[in-house]
Order: sequence, then C-alpha cells, then structure tokens
Amino acid sequence: MAAPPARARADYDYLIKLLLIGDSGVGKSCLLLRFSDGSFTTSFITTIGIDFKIRTIELDGKRIKLQIWDTAGQERFRTITTAYYRGAMGILLVYDVTDESSFNNIRNWIRNIEQHASDNVNKILVGNKADMDESKRAVPTSKGQALADEYGIKFFETSAKTNLNVEEVFFSIARDIKQRLADTDSKAEPQTIKINQPDQGAGAAQAAQKSACCGS
Repeated sequence: MAAPPARARADYDYLIKLLLIGDSGVGKSCLLLRFSDGSFTTSFITTIGIDFKIRTIELDGKRIKLQIWDTAGQERFRTITTAYYRGAMGILLVYDVTDESSFNNIRNWIRNIEQHASDNVNKILVGNKADMDESKRAVPTSKGQALADEYGIKFFETSAKTNLNVEEVFFSIARDIKQRLADTDSKAEPQTIKINQPDQGAGAAQAAQKSACCGS
C-alpha cells in the first residue's frame, strides 16, 4: 500500500515557533502537556535538553500551527537551549508562584533573551501553580504584574493542574505574533510591487535596491 502524500503547506496559514523558558521545576513541561494533550501529571520528570509539541489552533479565522519548544531549566543544559532562542517567534517566561527564587531569576532569563533571541520576539510572563494554597504562595499577583509592566509584556497566572488560563496564555501570545506577522506582510507588499514593476529603468531599480539595503 502506497504511503499517503505529505500534507501540503495549505493545512495552516501561519507557523509560529514558541519557546518555554524558566527555572527547573516551575512546570514548563506540565503547561505544555496540558495545552498540547489536555493531560496533567504530578510526577516530576526533568526535561533533558529540549522537547517539543505541535498543536494547530483556529485564531480569527486563520489556522495557526504552533510548534512549542520546552527547554531544560537546569544550568548544565543552558548552552543547548540558547541555540533555540534565535528561531523563536514568541517566548513564555515561566516562574512558580510558590518559589520566589524562580521569580527573581526571570530577570536573568530576560537577559538571556536579549543576548540570544531576535530583537522583535514576543514575550509573555507566566506565574504557574496558581492553584496552590495561598499559604504556600511566595510571589503575590501584584508583584508578577509589576514585573510584566516594567518590561512592557503581558502577564498571566496559570495552573497546569486545574487548566487555569493555559489556553489563554498560548492563544494570547499566538494572536500577538500573528498580528505582528500580518503587519510585516502588509508593509512588505507595496515595496515588492514597486521593485518588480517592469517599466522601471536600471538606474531606478538600482536606487530602489540601494534604499532597501540601507533600510534593512
């Protein structure tokens, strides 16, 4: 029996690559598992290096294929994971609301993003394990919001266990990236049409090419 043909590019409108980063144990893998498979596990298994899942969603009438990379939070895997920053279009910075050090380390993770990721990468701050008893909470919601405001990014508190805001986080960052890509496409179109006009002389074409180089 012949193998079925490979699915065409037309099965989605946008391919968006997301990256989950944060300290070890904050629940990155649990968030990804909840979003991609709708499941939750209480057993803690350290991510070795990097793992990824794919889920296609419908957003504003468009099919968005999300390729979500789950990175290891441990120091010994840091050199592996930084290689994935460059290709990311969106990054979810995850901390544990019951672990203040994981929250304090968000600034270090943001420095990593500034060093290794694209300048226009979308970021979102996620305080996970929000289902935990208030007596165990170490980071107030207001503190998370203040940090997000400082960096000008969105903020959500989530629970992979109870599925609190998990869909909302991924949909929110996907929508922002889709908008950015759509804006980039619409800005690029007039320039492409202009350069490809057949009646342009060689000198005009060279001028257009030169201005495009200078503007890049």
